[in-house]
Amino acid sequence: MTDIAISHVDSRQLAVASQWQLVWWAFKRHRLAMAGLVVTAFFYIVAAAPGFFAVNDPSQQNARAAYHPPQGVHFIDLAADGSWSVRPYIHPYALKRDPQTLQAVYREDETRKSYIRFFGTGYAYKLFGLFDTTTHLIATDNKSEPLFLLGADRLGRCVYSRIIQGAQISLSVGLAGVLLSLTIGIVLGGLSGYYGGRIDFAVQRLIDFVLSLPSIPIWLALSAALPHDWPATLNYFMITLILSLTAWAQLARVVRGRFLSLRTEEFVTAARLDGASEWRVIFRHMLPSFTSHIIASISLAIPAMILAETSLSFLGLGLQPPTISWGVLLREAQNIRSIATAPWLFAPGAAVVIAVIALNFLGDGLRDAADPYNK
Repeated sequence: MTDIAISHVDSRQLAVASQWQLVWWAFKRHRLAMAGLVVTAFFYIVAAAPGFFAVNDPSQQNARAAYHPPQGVHFIDLAADGSWSVRPYIHPYALKRDPQTLQAVYREDETRKSYIRFFGTGYAYKLFGLFDTTTHLIATDNKSEPLFLLGADRLGRCVYSRIIQGAQISLSVGLAGVLLSLTIGIVLGGLSGYYGGRIDFAVQRLIDFVLSLPSIPIWLALSAALPHDWPATLNYFMITLILSLTAWAQLARVVRGRFLSLRTEEFVTAARLDGASEWRVIFRHMLPSFTSHIIASISLAIPAMILAETSLSFLGLGLQPPTISWGVLLREAQNIRSIATAPWLFAPGAAVVIAVIALNFLGDGLRDAADPYNK
């Protein structure tokens, strides 16, 4: 990182600033990282309260709305007397059959309007999994006319609402998996680098073994071994565990290298001479010195976890319906008929791409800002 990155800060502030202040000042100068932070925060806010942002019950089926196309939202409401107002609404679609092919055809019925309200009333759900409510960010004033912002799937379920609901599973799998692998990596890598000797030899051979395993075949084999009659919660936990058990080795090797370089530093020696216990030396003095690097590693590892879960679920070896995740939703677009009839079923793939790019931008910014003293 160059000195230009924090040149906007007064030199007196720079002299007394803490490491976290220096990291934040440098991070703010990274525009793509700031954009990634905003997008990532938005995704996790949506994942925390998916029912509030959804417009329809993601599990509700509607046989008369199979492969319903996305509806366009109109914002200028023209009255019969020629006056107008800014008020969002949709024209409900009417289902008809082609007389020759008998194919379902949806056409806008411009004689009817269904107005969209902010903080309107919709289906019942639990906010943050705790409070029963029916308030949604957007809802139509006519409950008999569903709103399909991104169309519907083969069972007439709202694709937009299912993407919102799937964000909770896909993003939490990435976060939980990384936290679990982080714990394993720090503990084993720290023990290896701090104590050395036989412990270091044993841990390094274990890391070599884990790194030698081909990730995708191992994921497929372990996922296929899970019983299909397990409840969704247990299946979710096991998929997270599988992803974590093969992702800790690289972080453990990085942590081991940092511990090897830090254990001979003067501040570590001073802490030992002062009578500090080994656990205090590790967690109070050594780990905080490279916490920013660990945070950067986490933000770069989460996208890999999300892609791994999406890939497993897409192949039918990860999470299974009725659990809703982005990988499960993408399985709807596996056949040619879906591609030709309902291209909007690829929308969950767009959500995956946006989330992964945002997290990568955030991770790059954190990595660049992790050591503001480095020139």
